[in-house]
Amino acid sequence: MRVTVRPLGVADGVPMSETAAAPTPPPTRPLLIALAVGALLLAGTLALWAHYGTAVFYEVLLAGFALCL
Repeated sequence: MRVTVRPLGVADGVPMSETAAAPTPPPTRPLLIALAVGALLLAGTLALWAHYGTAVFYEVLLAGFALCL
């Protein structure tokens, strides 16, 4: 029985590809869109808070809680 020894990375005399299956990239675009929407909501909330003060937000929260009950 004859055993042939080949260099690592060579199969049947043909070199194997150096690249493996590329890993899937993280979902950067949907993540960036979600972060942008969140940042806009936060900025809008802070702007309204600065303009109307805390009393209006307190009243809105109380009204929302009363509606849920």
